[in-house]
Amino acid sequence: MAAARWLLLATMALAFAGPAAAQTNAAPGEPLLLTLRGDETPETVRKLVDALSAGGRRVEVRIGGVPADSPAPAAAPAAPAGKAATAPKPPAAPSAVETADTQAEALVDYFVSGLDYGRAAIPSVRFLPDDWLRSWSLNQNASPTTRLFASLALALGIALLFRFATARWFAARMRPRAEYFTARLIASGFGLLQDLLTIALGLVVARLAGSYWLPSDDLAAHALHGITNGTAVGATYVATGRFLLAPGQPERRLMPLPRAERHFRLLCTYAVLVPVFIVAALLAHRVSGGPEPVAGLVTLSGFVLAAYKIWWFVDARYDLTALVLSGSAEPGPGRRFLAQAMPWIYVAIAVVLWMVGRAAAMMPNGGRWSEAAELTQIIVVLAPILSVGVNSLLTCRQARRAAIAKPTPLAQALGHAVRAAAGGVMWAGGFYLVARIWAGLLFGMSSGQFGQISRQIASIAVLAFAGWVVMVFLRGFFDAYAPRPRSTGPVDEDVMPEDNIPSRLATVMPVLRGVVLTAVIGLTILVLLSRLGVDIGPLLAGFGILGLAISFGSQALVRDIVSGFFFMLEDAFRVGEYVDTGRLKGTVEKISLRSMQLRHQSGQIHTVPFGQVQSLTNASRDWATVKFNVRLDHSADIEKARKTIKKVGLALLEDPEFGPHFIAQLKMQGVADITDAAIVIRLKFTSKPTQASMLQREALKRVYRGLIEAEVPFASTAVTVREGGGKGAAGAAAITAVAPPSPLAPAAE
Repeated sequence: MAAARWLLLATMALAFAGPAAAQTNAAPGEPLLLTLRGDETPETVRKLVDALSAGGRRVEVRIGGVPADSPAPAAAPAAPAGKAATAPKPPAAPSAVETADTQAEALVDYFVSGLDYGRAAIPSVRFLPDDWLRSWSLNQNASPTTRLFASLALALGIALLFRFATARWFAARMRPRAEYFTARLIASGFGLLQDLLTIALGLVVARLAGSYWLPSDDLAAHALHGITNGTAVGATYVATGRFLLAPGQPERRLMPLPRAERHFRLLCTYAVLVPVFIVAALLAHRVSGGPEPVAGLVTLSGFVLAAYKIWWFVDARYDLTALVLSGSAEPGPGRRFLAQAMPWIYVAIAVVLWMVGRAAAMMPNGGRWSEAAELTQIIVVLAPILSVGVNSLLTCRQARRAAIAKPTPLAQALGHAVRAAAGGVMWAGGFYLVARIWAGLLFGMSSGQFGQISRQIASIAVLAFAGWVVMVFLRGFFDAYAPRPRSTGPVDEDVMPEDNIPSRLATVMPVLRGVVLTAVIGLTILVLLSRLGVDIGPLLAGFGILGLAISFGSQALVRDIVSGFFFMLEDAFRVGEYVDTGRLKGTVEKISLRSMQLRHQSGQIHTVPFGQVQSLTNASRDWATVKFNVRLDHSADIEKARKTIKKVGLALLEDPEFGPHFIAQLKMQGVADITDAAIVIRLKFTSKPTQASMLQREALKRVYRGLIEAEVPFASTAVTVREGGGKGAAGAAAITAVAPPSPLAPAAE
């Protein structure tokens, strides 16, 4: 139990100058002051008095600031003759705000007094070495120095021997078997188990050695207990850092904190300072002849620890920001604001808790304030750790399920909502505990009063929390259906375009997202206002009139929205399809509530309001038939050309890159035209619309090469002019080059 109390005290060293500092204003011969509210049960009062008087100290009990053994207040004077006696009215109970203001003013006064008292007591710290030597000479155990160091050396040696003996067994289990968080948690758990067993073994051996070599209850025995407990506390800090940060082994690191190695070294320094200061303060309280040296030592150590923590938080501000943002791929503005403010929140908490520790040294019930500061620091430290841990654990489970089977959009949205709810519960629990701790001190609330107020606040908080979880779920659901972002760079015609036209639902979801999320936010705000007692009827009427005025004043906007609604209803186009509006054409890149954005082949983006679209042609729906012509020479074998083109079509179907995109294979339809210079044959195929241009280019290339290899001649590019009868030498035969017709021409529609 003593070690547990030590661990609790040292874990709360952010609020150092707690219970030890609160008791330094009473000299050993002075009575302890116990102030009661007056509503405690006799059993509670008896336990408090027994606990405080266990060391033989005299306890003075006061109720509401009046000693319990003081005479009762004088009775009210009698009423004059002829007048009815009236009982005096009791003073009105102060409100919670007045109580908080009074407590805040008193806390500031106590802080100033404690700071002045501690600063004035600092020079008396120089007397502690002489007090220590005087008290050490009074030890009842034989050879206390030798036996003290022998006990410490024995405990340290056995602890190191145990660690060396179990190193191989634990090392085999501290290697993560997978990349998942669960595997890292198991591996780090074995490391933490080894550290805790080593600490516990060393602590037990030190206690046994102390009870054997230092049986008398003197300063040497207390020094041994203090040093072993302090060492155990510091080692527990180091073990916790190894468990979370895994220095030198990033593969099993649980907390994704940047510069983890540096922060582990800073934690080790903190783990040395805290036990040293606490052991020094407790032992000084035992050997000192008065409270001043102890108060001076506590003031110095508390200031050093507070300054060290503030510097640590400022140095780690970017790392803490990255840690808060690590749980979300696209954090919202609220999360980004919290991430930026988190380091300064920790700095403010460190300063406030240090001030509370200084004020507690001068307060009659300073122990309660110090205990509240210590528990607050525990909550502040554990809340983000538990939130990150639970979030990582749930993310790991979802990742393992996703590796087995691709999750549905509903499952993805539920995963986001569960993680948000779990993290929110951790933070909400922390806020509740902090409020529960400080409500009695700042507002003077009893447990029943706090329970009544907390139930009223909880009903509002639960509604706000539920609205936030619904928002996270809807955002995850809409994001799961949102189409993948298309490349915004120039299109490479040599690269096969992606065949990933989103579904109709995926096209509509981004448009509905803003409407639905805005509606949820507005509904949540209205419900919260109604719960707070605000009459929302006038608000609804005002919003209705405002919406009507906007609709009349912005008829073009209303027309765009209504036209877009019917376009969506009729499924006229989707993101990624190529459309022609009559004036503008391009690939649909984005659809909003009132317009769409078209990307032209040359890169321009056209924003087209729906109300200006009279007709629309979709060139990317279902299938596309492509027809094109090839010009052959009059001497070409048409049947051989048909067979060659058929072979090319079959080869394209069997090609693993191009075949899946064909719906009907390439073939020759027949002779389309016969001209003076060529025989025109027509070819066609049917394919997926997004791949038609690419397949046509590949088909032309292969048809040209196939006809050349089959010795099927294309139309000639030369014209022969023959000499007529009776012509002279001027009419000699000549060949005149003319503009050659292309052997491969597109089919006329």
